[in-house]
Amino acid sequence: MEEFLDRRSQRIFQLIVDSYMESGEPVGSSTLSRRLSESLSPATVRNVMAHLEKVGLLYSPHTSAGRLPTEQGLKLYIQGLLDIGPISDIDKQILESRFDLQNRSLDEVLEEAITTLTGLSQCTGVVMAPTYNSPLKHVEFIYLSAGQALVVMVSNEGMIENRIVAIPEDMTPAHLVEAGNYLSSRLVGKTLDEAKVFIKKELEFEKDQLHTLAKHVVEKGLAMWGASETVPTLIVKGQSNLLNVARTADDVSHIQRLFESLEKKEGILDLLDSAKQGEGVQVFMGANSPLFHLSGCSMIVAPYKNSQHDVIGAIGVLGPARQNYGRIIPMVNYAAQLIEKFLKK
Repeated sequence: MEEFLDRRSQRIFQLIVDSYMESGEPVGSSTLSRRLSESLSPATVRNVMAHLEKVGLLYSPHTSAGRLPTEQGLKLYIQGLLDIGPISDIDKQILESRFDLQNRSLDEVLEEAITTLTGLSQCTGVVMAPTYNSPLKHVEFIYLSAGQALVVMVSNEGMIENRIVAIPEDMTPAHLVEAGNYLSSRLVGKTLDEAKVFIKKELEFEKDQLHTLAKHVVEKGLAMWGASETVPTLIVKGQSNLLNVARTADDVSHIQRLFESLEKKEGILDLLDSAKQGEGVQVFMGANSPLFHLSGCSMIVAPYKNSQHDVIGAIGVLGPARQNYGRIIPMVNYAAQLIEKFLKK
């Protein structure tokens, strides 16, 4: 930062960004001159602002003398000037309280985490849940009624998936127990893809060892998990919070288009997947994705790992470009740490 801007330029630039974060409005040289601790004339401040604009850190939204930070300016501010401390005690306690409940699946934990982040940040929460093609921990069939059974699959990451499958009318609960025991004894520790290959081969050669009806349930149960499980699940909460920062009809229109993209998962999964490749919290803005180019939004996101230290998902918040990075970055980071702590259990 010192190589790029001298101390006076840094101070003026920081005041402009801080003012933008508070109000979203351009700030002029006269206002800055009054706010500076050192005595600088409005003319001197204007010269510094002109330099900051020349190097691409500021721009003038209209004919007024006021300036706003560019996307490049915001990134420089976050990386070089923003003082990011630890999460506040209050935010920490609120997040921890949501993870205290016992006997919950990872799906439920992720829902709770993203709902809490949404409430604390007043932004839109996003989380990418892991795929189900991870080592299996438990498989079970539960009799529901004549012709129907529930298949329960639990992965090592704690993901729980329930699917209802059709079964022959004359199948009994005992047959289902036989099928469940057969699968559990052979599939624990295998991924879903490995399990399908393994069972297909085994059923061809061990027809007499498994009751015909139980074999039917085994095949149907595994068939329920198809290619869709290789696509991560996207959970989005609090979309309406983005409308609170809209100032014009164009803003509303751009944010509505962002909503449509979120509904279709267009682009957002790619960004979350990019976050999985990096370390720690990352901030994405307009140039990173067409999602944010017109909407004036940014996304703060952190990856989380399983007990084997593999990155399996990402969690974050989507909000206005002038969101409170100093507070939200440690908040998102701590939420990811709590998810990892849950997974290690």
